[in-house]
Amino acid sequence: MIIIKKYPNRRLYDTSKSQYVNLEYIKTLINDRTEFKIVDSKTDGDITKSVLLQIISESETNENQSLLTDALLKSLIRFYDGDMQVFVRQYLEQSLVQFIEQQDKVQGLMKNMVDNSPIGLFTKMMEKNMEAWQYDKSRKK
Repeated sequence: MIIIKKYPNRRLYDTSKSQYVNLEYIKTLINDRTEFKIVDSKTDGDITKSVLLQIISESETNENQSLLTDALLKSLIRFYDGDMQVFVRQYLEQSLVQFIEQQDKVQGLMKNMVDNSPIGLFTKMMEKNMEAWQYDKSRKK
C-alpha cells in the first residue's frame, strides 16, 4: 500500500517514490486500482476521505464531468444521521462494485469481438507482416 503524506502547505508526497504528487496522480492511482492511504504529515491521521472528497468536489464543478445531480445530493444528505445510513452506504458501495464489474465484462467482450472480427484479424495479420518486414530489413543491414 502506498502512503502519501499531506504537508501543511497542502502538498502531497508519495513516500514510495520519494516525490511530490498532485491530485491528478491520486486519480491515476484510483483508476489503476492501486491501494493507497493519505496521512497528515504532523499527526499521521488518515485523511484519505477528505482528499477523495476534494477530488470529487473539483470534478463536480465541471458540468461535463458531473455525476452528482442536485436531486441526488439532496437525497444523500437526507440519509445522514438516519436509521438507514449504514444500509444506504453498503447499498451504494455494492451497487458501484457490481456496476464496475459488469462494465469490465462488457469491455472485455467488446475487445474480444473487435479482435476476432474480420477487421481485427486483418489488423493482426498486417501487424505480423510489418514485424516480418522490419525483421527482414534489419537482417539485410
